[in-house]
This record gives sequence, C-alpha cells and structure tokens, in this order.
Amino acid sequence: MTTPYWVQDAIFYQIFPDRFANGDSRNDPPHVAPWGSPPHTYKFQGGDLRGIIQHFDYLLDLGVNAIYLNPIFQSTSTHRYNISDYYKVDPKLGGTHDFLALLEIAHRNNVHIILDGVFNHCGRGFFAFQDVLENGEYSPYQDWFHIYRFPLDAYGDGAAHNYAGWWGFKSLPKFNMRNPATRRYILDVARYWIELGADGWRLDVPNEIDDDEFWAQFRHEIKAVAADAYLVGEIWTADPRWANDRHFDGLMNYPMREALLSCLTGQSNAVQFADRVETLLTTYPRENVYAMYLPLGSHDTERLKTVLGGNMAKIKLAFLFQMAYPGAPAIYYGDEIGLEGGKDPDCRRAFPWNDLTWNAELRHWVKTLIALRRRFPAMRRGDYERLLAEESGLYVFRRKLGRENIIVALNLSPHTKTLELDAEKAGWHEGYEVRNLLDHRKHGVSDGYLTLALSPWSGAWLS
Repeated sequence: MTTPYWVQDAIFYQIFPDRFANGDSRNDPPHVAPWGSPPHTYKFQGGDLRGIIQHFDYLLDLGVNAIYLNPIFQSTSTHRYNISDYYKVDPKLGGTHDFLALLEIAHRNNVHIILDGVFNHCGRGFFAFQDVLENGEYSPYQDWFHIYRFPLDAYGDGAAHNYAGWWGFKSLPKFNMRNPATRRYILDVARYWIELGADGWRLDVPNEIDDDEFWAQFRHEIKAVAADAYLVGEIWTADPRWANDRHFDGLMNYPMREALLSCLTGQSNAVQFADRVETLLTTYPRENVYAMYLPLGSHDTERLKTVLGGNMAKIKLAFLFQMAYPGAPAIYYGDEIGLEGGKDPDCRRAFPWNDLTWNAELRHWVKTLIALRRRFPAMRRGDYERLLAEESGLYVFRRKLGRENIIVALNLSPHTKTLELDAEKAGWHEGYEVRNLLDHRKHGVSDGYLTLALSPWSGAWLS
C-alpha cells in the first residue's frame, strides 16, 4: 500500500463554504441572512467559492497547504449533506467555473483541495428519489433506496418510516449500495471530480456503507485516475478496519482530539493521555498513521475555544500538541482567530473579516507552529518516542528523523512544573545549548540534565 506522499506534509484548513467569505453577492439567494447572524440550517449567509479565492492570500499567509471543503454540490440546506445534483456545484456557491478557478489558484500555490463525499444518502431533490416519489412502485429507481412500502411519506413531521433515511431524517434518503446501478452512479461521480482536478475525498459516514467490497472498488477506481488522491474516512472511533489498502489512506482522528480535550479539561491525567495517543500510533500501519487527519474541531463539534472555556493557555497548548503529532493537522476555519461556537449549527458561524475582532496573539501562535512544522521534517515524518510521562502533568516525547531531533515537552497541569530531563536520553551532551524553537530562549545542559520551568498549560519544542 502507498498513501499519498504529500499528506504527511499537509496542514489542512477546513472550510464550511456558506460561512467563510462572500465573494460574489450576485449568486446570493433571495432573503440571504446578514453575515454573522446566528447560524441556521436553512438561512444562507452568502459564502461562496469566490470568497475563498479572494481570501486565498489569508490562507497562504497562515501557512496551510491543503483545504477540506464541506459539500459544495447543489442542495437545499446550508450544510449541503442533502445533495440533489452530484454533478453540479451549487449555484449559490458560484458554479463549476468558480471551482476550476479555485483549483487553479490552489495548485499554482502547491495547495491540495479535497471534497466532501456524501455517498451514503442524498436529498429529496435527487433525480432518482424524485422519480420514486412521482411513480411509486412503478419507478425504475426504487431499488436505489431502501423502500419499505408505498406511497412514501417524505415530508411533514416525524421520522422516515416507510423508507430508510439517515438517522431517520426524511430529508436524507439512504442509498441502497447493494444495487449495481447505484454503485456505478456513485463511483462515476467520485471519478468525475477527481478527473476534474480535485485531490481527494473526505468520505462522510463511510461506516454506514458497511460494504468492504464497495470501498475496495471505490479506492481502486479513484487511485486509477490519480494515484496520489487522498481518501480520508469520517470514522469516529479507533478501528483498523478502515485504514488499509482496501479502504482509506487515513481517518479523521477524533480519538486523538478526544484524548487531548479530556486531558485539558481535567478528565484524565498526563500518563493516561500519553497512553491513549501512543496507542493510536500502533493501531494502524505506520503509513496510515502518518496519513491521519488531525482535527481539534469540525463542523460536527463544539469549537475549540468553547470546549476549553476560553482558556488561552489551554487553546495554545492544544495547537502545540496537534502540530507535533504524526498525521496531517487540520484547522477548522476561524479556530485560529478564536471563533467560538457550541454544537451544530452554532459551530458553523460566519468568519468575521474585521481583523480587529480577531485574537491576533492566537493567530500568530498558530502561524508560528505551522511554519516550524513545515520547516522541520522530523515534526512531519519523524519517529515518535516517549521520554517521560508523569501523572502530575509532565509529558515529554521526541520526534526524530535522521540527525534531526526535536523534543516536545508539555505541562498538562494548572501548576508550574520544573522539568529535569536526562540529557543523554534526549540525545544531548554535557554543555549542549538547547534552544526552545517557540520563544528562541536557550537552556544549557548541566550535570547531565536539562532543567526547564514550564508554566501551567504550556509546552516547548526543544532542539
């Protein structure tokens, strides 16, 4: 198996298209909600692909080199997980010409773009489901779905009861992927957008298409078009079934996020945290571990700042660890400037383009971490080795690649801690001058140890 070479070097930026930036008001739907108004499933705020293009310099300045776009295909909701036309960019986002323009500017700047593949279910406006609604038992498309009885009750209150809907939602009829025609349609869609230039797929709820043969065929057909296309599955648990040469290159590493936030919110200690994140490194083959997508937040979770109660030290420490861990770190749009938000849909607020409202210190911190990760190959491709873990809060590990050796020290506690690190174990000789890459301070090795004071909820990258 070969995962895409570029993914280990990727820093992703996730964009919820309706809420990032409005670049062309001419494609705004009627009654568009004011930018920055409370998020709502059916109230569009006008974000579009031109908005991303116009703010591409912002992304390049931050240092990201990969983008994950939430669904961009024609739909009736702001989240667009109820797709009506898989071959059409939603006109409210612009059109295929805007998508091609976005790909051009991205690829010109060595930025990869992956799309959200919603292949488990569609929207009620999808042509095949519309045919079933119109023609009932005479529809040639009834086998595309899980139909229990006719006539279908697809509207009104309550859960879907005479056909299968995702989590019972009437608005999200579930595909029957055992049907050859349905499979062929989805595979053709997936190939089409890769042939058009997309760099991969993030697969939405792929475990609900519980069919290993389908995913093996999906992988084969995509890789036949573009061998370095990235396939990442939305799997919320640690499960090696899904990351291999018959499924996906990597997964959305929510277990890493859960372990980190559990520690930062006092639900686990540093040793428990170290055990959990290190176990994840041995759950999958190494190349899949290094192709994992590493989120601190997403369109399905509370915002990082909200989860951590606005504690800036904890927020900065979360980014510090994320950028030092194997895989592809991912920033959910706005987290880098301190955007807040509760559970869906509140986590999908509009990006505030008035920079006076930003947390400039946090953005600078994230930008610095990204630059350092991109500067030092060991932080992207190096081995990961624990040097120390204490229940009191200290956790120290090494990222090493060849002669490049970087020690990451974390204080996962609300108290100042003094780290006394065995220099020989760290790879330093007596009198060696250790530099903290994050603040450029130098610390000498004396009597076989490096002694370093770490303030509460802080860390260091030492070289």
